[in-house]
Amino acid sequence: MPAAPSHLTQPSRVPANRGDVPPEALPYRNLPMLLLRAREKLMLRFRPILTAHGLTEQQWRVIRALNEHGPLESRHIADLCTISTPSMAGVLARMEAKDWVSKTRLAHDQRRVRVALTARSRKLVSSIASDLQAAYVELERRVGPRLLAETYHAVDGLLAGIEAEATR
Repeated sequence: MPAAPSHLTQPSRVPANRGDVPPEALPYRNLPMLLLRAREKLMLRFRPILTAHGLTEQQWRVIRALNEHGPLESRHIADLCTISTPSMAGVLARMEAKDWVSKTRLAHDQRRVRVALTARSRKLVSSIASDLQAAYVELERRVGPRLLAETYHAVDGLLAGIEAEATR
């Protein structure tokens, strides 16, 4: 097995190996953990904005997906928002009760449901947009526009590679 590139094995701030597994047995950094940590650090900036508007993270992901893509079937929303299908049913039910989404059964298949934003949720998107924009501007100021652009590019490439592998 060829050695891993040093940028994968030489992270900054890695604690000493206190386990029984020698470091060379795990030559790659824990990418899922790093991505989770990055997500959590990012959400520290955005979560207060969502909370101030009465939204959970899952509800905002649904609203954002529907705002960007238009009406979708619930299974497509679940996929876009990385919410399990059973959880999605509860999220949508609560959102429908708050008049943030409307659900209609498809005429050709009554088992399938199309979900759309309501006027109330579109107004919510408009009211939250400036706060979110300010958070993104501050993030860009702190990490720099180049690093932020490179991060978008790298994550898009990572997802595309993983998704291409899954369709083979």
